[in-house]
Amino acid sequence: MKLIGNLQQFGRALMLPMIILPAAAVFLSLATLPWGAWGMAPMAGHLQKAGDILFYVLPFLFAVGVALGITGNAGAAGMAALAGMFIYTAITGSFSALEIQPTVLIGVLIGITAGYSYEQFKEFKLPEYIQFFGGPRFVPLFVSFLTVAFSIIMVEIAPSIQDGMAKLGDAVSMAGGFGVFLYGFIYRILVVFGLHHLVSHAFWFQVGAYETAGGTIVYGDLPRFFAGDPTAGAFMGGMYPTTMFALPAIALAIIQEAREDLKPKIRKTFLSAAMASFLTGVTEPVEFAFMFVAPYLFVIHAALSGIVMWVTYAMGIRHGFSFSGGAFDFLINLHLSTKGWLLIPIGIVTGIVYYVLFRWAIRRFRIPTPGREEGSQLDDWAGDIPYRAPLILQAIGGKDNIIQMEACITRLRLKLANDKLLDINALRGLGAAGVIRLGGGNVQVVFGTFSELIREEMVKALKRDLTRVQFSSPVQGRMIPLDEVPDQIFAARIVGQGVAFMPERGEVVSPVKGEVIHLHASRHAIGIRTPEGLEVLLHIGIDTSLLKGEGFTAYVREGDQVAPGQLLVRFDMMYVKSASASLATPMVITNPEKVRSWSYAPFKGVKKGQASVMSVVLEERNGGGEKP
Repeated sequence: MKLIGNLQQFGRALMLPMIILPAAAVFLSLATLPWGAWGMAPMAGHLQKAGDILFYVLPFLFAVGVALGITGNAGAAGMAALAGMFIYTAITGSFSALEIQPTVLIGVLIGITAGYSYEQFKEFKLPEYIQFFGGPRFVPLFVSFLTVAFSIIMVEIAPSIQDGMAKLGDAVSMAGGFGVFLYGFIYRILVVFGLHHLVSHAFWFQVGAYETAGGTIVYGDLPRFFAGDPTAGAFMGGMYPTTMFALPAIALAIIQEAREDLKPKIRKTFLSAAMASFLTGVTEPVEFAFMFVAPYLFVIHAALSGIVMWVTYAMGIRHGFSFSGGAFDFLINLHLSTKGWLLIPIGIVTGIVYYVLFRWAIRRFRIPTPGREEGSQLDDWAGDIPYRAPLILQAIGGKDNIIQMEACITRLRLKLANDKLLDINALRGLGAAGVIRLGGGNVQVVFGTFSELIREEMVKALKRDLTRVQFSSPVQGRMIPLDEVPDQIFAARIVGQGVAFMPERGEVVSPVKGEVIHLHASRHAIGIRTPEGLEVLLHIGIDTSLLKGEGFTAYVREGDQVAPGQLLVRFDMMYVKSASASLATPMVITNPEKVRSWSYAPFKGVKKGQASVMSVVLEERNGGGEKP
């Protein structure tokens, strides 16, 4: 499993240099406009050159991008990779009988070398009088010497490797439609683990060769497509019907099968996810809505995606994209495609098939997609990110549990000291569509297209020197605002500030670490003082003091030390419900003057002991400080 974690980190690193490719595609598309008729004839040449140069230096971009991606943007690693590429290009270009051109594969290999050299030598110590060249400064030197040796070897074997890559492309072509189907199926399955970039990189940037009119040889489906190879695009074109039509159709099916009372909220969330898939090709927000609750349905989806790619290949359709295959890419690159317009009617048919299939499957097998009775909890909370970031931080085990934290398009990619500290229920309650453990502490948390914003807010939270107190859920049930408590003393916040719960089970556990400072004689209320001095009151039900302790059993005494999740009180829920005004159970801080700011999780269902339902920042004792 640790291998999978390392592979997903490598896959994320491969995505970094691809960010520049949409710019290249836009330049090449704009170059086809009639600039001469507008009196700006040179503009077409300028734009063509701008697009061409980005593809020409693609190996260099991958070398630097992979090195930065592996090391978390370490400048020394990026510099080492760039130096290595210059050395490789100079040596292989000067001393080879045949012209050896740097490829993306070479860039990736040098980037990996630079990245892992940085991880090995970033704390390397030399004698004091030459320590200036130790640590990160040693990395460019080491990689430069290593690249010289590598380049000398490549002078002899590179021509054979280039011939092998061309023959590999021919072999893949011989597999025909079945090969394209297999690629599409495996690609979609690997989305689950975030490893789809690995298989796509091989086909998009390595397999197959094409010689341009200028004599340059380009490798891979994507560069060949933009270089004008009419046979390129087999491994990209078939993805358009899935991203532009199939996934939006699934989103529409989920909306239609949602409960009527939840439909407005689900509609807002999934129309946005559908548009993201249609316009940009980002599919995970829709796919993760059913991936975990119906994995067999995801396998069918992967097979259908492969079949669609087979059909488009058999019909001679060739289309490509610079990034992810949405409508933007479809229109920008349509002028380079072969029969690209046929993808629209194919996509419409695909969308209809998906819509009918998913509506039937959701209803027939009672799949708990978002908006149904037991549906997974997704929420529209973009404006709430700064307040939820501290709660997400707690749900992944806190600051000390994070070794590395990065984000790609749709997910946080974490390296944790102990992934058992994850509270998956809390993360789902905070908006995560799914949580994937990859072993070795590597974890992915899917938050959709807000993932990068979440990471930024979490980094800010980590950098602030603030005292936070995190609260877990004291009961299993539904969290509600204090305003909804049917008691004016609590609703008006006279007792204190906090939240309340509607219990579903007769157990109350401690929401924080602290000391029991008060246990009411009737055992319906308990007070806890945290190490930071916060005084927390848990009050089980409304007007339950009138029951004089009947139906309540306490498991702690005043003076006891308690930990989050420790059992405090059991109560006869049916009896208390019938004999009291309400089961509403407030959890309030009775000395709120000590609190500087408050953060709350969504008011929805929670599990007993679930982390991250509330977070507070304490006032600084010496005053001052930046307000969050």
